[in-house]
Amino acid sequence: MKILATTVFRGPNIYALFPVIRQTLDLGDLENWPTGRLGEDFVNGLVENLPGLQEHGCSYQVPGGFIRRMREDEGTWLGHVMEHVALELQNITGANVTFGKTRSTDGAPGHYDVVYEYEGEQVGLEAGRLAVDLVHHLLPRDLRPDDSRGREFEFGKERDDFIRFAQKRALGPSTASLVKAAEQRGIPWLRLNDQSLIQLGHGCHQRRIQATITGNTSYVSVELASDKEETHRLLADLGLPVPRQALVYRLRRAQKAAERIGYPVVVKPLDGNHGRGVTIDVQTPEQLEVAYDNAKVHGDGIVIESYIPGLDHRLLVVNGKLVAAAKRVPGHVLGDGKHTIEELVDDINRDPRRGVGHEKILTRLEFDHQADRLLEFKGYTRRTVPGEGETVYLRSTANLSTGGTAIDVTDIIHPDNREMAERAIRAVGLDVGGVDFITTDIAKSYHETGGAICEVNAAPGFRMHVAPSEGEPRDVATPVIEMLFPESTDGRIPIAGITGTNGKTTTARMLSHIMKMAGHTVGLASTDGVYIDGRLTVSGDMTGPTAARMVLSDPTVDAAVLETARGGMLRSGLGYRQSDVSACLNVSADHLGLRGVDTLEQLAEVKRVVIEVARGTAILNADDPLCLKMADYSNADKLCYITMNRTHPLVREHIQAGGLAVVLEQGINGHMITLYDEKGHHIPLLWSHLIPATLEGRALHNAQNAMFAAALAYNLGIDLDNIRHGLRTFDTTFFQAPGRLNVYDELPFKVIMDYAHNPAAVKTICDVVDRFDTLGQKIVVLTMPGDRRDEDIEEVARIAAGHFDHYICRRDDNRRGRGDKEVPEIIARSLRESGVDEQHIQIIPDEQEAIGTALRAARSGDLLLVLADQIARSWKQIIYFKPDEDVVAARVKPAAVEIPPDIIGDFEFDEDMELIRDERGVRIARETED
Repeated sequence: MKILATTVFRGPNIYALFPVIRQTLDLGDLENWPTGRLGEDFVNGLVENLPGLQEHGCSYQVPGGFIRRMREDEGTWLGHVMEHVALELQNITGANVTFGKTRSTDGAPGHYDVVYEYEGEQVGLEAGRLAVDLVHHLLPRDLRPDDSRGREFEFGKERDDFIRFAQKRALGPSTASLVKAAEQRGIPWLRLNDQSLIQLGHGCHQRRIQATITGNTSYVSVELASDKEETHRLLADLGLPVPRQALVYRLRRAQKAAERIGYPVVVKPLDGNHGRGVTIDVQTPEQLEVAYDNAKVHGDGIVIESYIPGLDHRLLVVNGKLVAAAKRVPGHVLGDGKHTIEELVDDINRDPRRGVGHEKILTRLEFDHQADRLLEFKGYTRRTVPGEGETVYLRSTANLSTGGTAIDVTDIIHPDNREMAERAIRAVGLDVGGVDFITTDIAKSYHETGGAICEVNAAPGFRMHVAPSEGEPRDVATPVIEMLFPESTDGRIPIAGITGTNGKTTTARMLSHIMKMAGHTVGLASTDGVYIDGRLTVSGDMTGPTAARMVLSDPTVDAAVLETARGGMLRSGLGYRQSDVSACLNVSADHLGLRGVDTLEQLAEVKRVVIEVARGTAILNADDPLCLKMADYSNADKLCYITMNRTHPLVREHIQAGGLAVVLEQGINGHMITLYDEKGHHIPLLWSHLIPATLEGRALHNAQNAMFAAALAYNLGIDLDNIRHGLRTFDTTFFQAPGRLNVYDELPFKVIMDYAHNPAAVKTICDVVDRFDTLGQKIVVLTMPGDRRDEDIEEVARIAAGHFDHYICRRDDNRRGRGDKEVPEIIARSLRESGVDEQHIQIIPDEQEAIGTALRAARSGDLLLVLADQIARSWKQIIYFKPDEDVVAARVKPAAVEIPPDIIGDFEFDEDMELIRDERGVRIARETED
């Protein structure tokens, strides 16, 4: 059994709306060995090593269902077994993952796609590897792969190593509780590194935490809390209870300080944390020397302070209020007069609540230098048998991470002690802080018991409060989230997701422009790059999850427009968990035959993910059947349909039922973009020819893009006047829409540059070209990306045939596995088969050379269409081209149209009569030099 390929989906994807891993397995000869044939030994071995598998319901959806499935006559195949093992391995680390799916691929027999949920990416991948190893180990020896037959495999050790591996990469208990509280409030979050740095919220509303330190936590306060001597002085000056204390840097001074303060004393490093290097109840100079050496390992400064009898209590204060209190007991064993200390530790570690690190609510007790030293102080060893009822401490501090236990005492804390803790944290200046308070009875005032504050913590752990060993768990994370995000906020910014085969980039740019005109700071992810407030920050194709993360992490952005392409979704899923509004513009043939997507239906399934994550409004092209079908999978509150057909029966029913729609309606002056709102109002929005991007109505596809942009903006709360203004000021210049119907009129001939790269897009641009009145010839520089199927390349040539007088066939710089002339030769052959004369076809493979040849061939009055790959380079080549003088001299100019004097007032023109327009903005005439 081999893992052939691995794909990590970090966001919503074609399998689930949460992160999953897909492993493509080759079972090889094991295809012939399902669990039914492997027998009971195999199944029993799995259950013995992973008892939790007995809880897996599988297709039966009841506990024990998976085991039942394996024991059926035929059983199940090992790919399916690997899926369940990978899930259970993650669960034993403390994760909660249940989703899995295993299906045979369309490839060779024995190949399976195994899909399973994960919480941590590296942990999920390692679970897959260990799952394969465990399955191999349980196979009969003659069925094991050669590389595992002679290898030692001890699952117990592998399991513990895996748990430690997972704990190093997992969010700690405190961070995890804060993330959980944020999720319950609907606040999105992003993990910013491999540790505990978390962004809560998006864009300008984001807040950051690292463990329990928040973005509001004062640096000065953290430094103060870390300096035990300064904190001690500050609290003492306020009259708060603190022990006597001295800071020393040499053993000799430590001994003098202990004598002055009086034994017993506590010895601890000045800058320590988590109880590291702390020794309490030091009774003699000899013990002091050992404790000093232990503390010196953790820093030069050593604090000697008076020992306060009693138990350690952690008092947690958030935003000035005490929210929890816990009594902490150091790791210990209780003697029974029969068993050794070592045996008692083994017995305690069998408690199912104890695990490795933060795996469970309690941590295993371990023997180490500190434990052995404490035993030595008592004259004990690990083999000593303590008397019945005798408590033997193996730790001097009560930290849970070293095996301590915690008992919740929030309900019994005395009001004086509560106020004392709140004053201490306010004095230090922390928004989240923990007071370590030693007292014999927390239910009594410190004025009565004489307790004392031994430490103030700037990053207090939450585990002892959210999962105490005894007592009621306390939700201490929610007060932190409420502090960062008042009740009326959820940290979100408006998110628009836009997908489809063609028009995504133009629609995304239109929407971004509308929202910028309305006053938003927009983050735009598109095919051209990532733009923040209209400025390009990262260039390139940025339509995947990485770009979405960039936009959502930017602290200046208050609205996100995310163009979402097929490639990024197939590589790693969406970069956002949900959107306020999503649109699918269309589904047509493009990229078929790549990454397992071979049909239009499969492509629609991929693009449907963007619609599935919409929570506010899903916007669909009612003229595209594949888009219409997505409505059945939408979880959005509302559906909005876009149609170019005003008599569309489904859309008419939708409108009559109070649904949203944007319809292109024929009027006296042309096509009117019309909005139907939920109240049944018919709202004329804008004449399509008044939108510059439509080239005075010639580019109907941009009218449709404008309809989608208007619907998106409307459902994001942009008012109608701002939508109209945005559309009327958006054009297809290279500045606003590079590579999207860019027209250059400064040469004797017209040049149109476009990034059309699939049959549907090429057909659209050819239709636009046909709507131009051209006095000369029409020339095209034609291409297709090399990773498209031969039939798609041939289809583009068939579409272009007949629209032009001359064809120049080229390839892209990146041939994507094709030969130097392979793509242009396929295009040329298909053109000839479509009836184009050989003499009107040229093959010039290089893009720059092909464009240069076309520019030199063009004459006055011609129209040149350039389908470009390297957009910026090609545009510069066009605008910096210098035509020959004879071409300039022969420039054709249409004659002026004579305007009758009685209607001259209805038109607007300049003094040279260079351009005359009527009140609708339609060009009427242009003056000539004749």
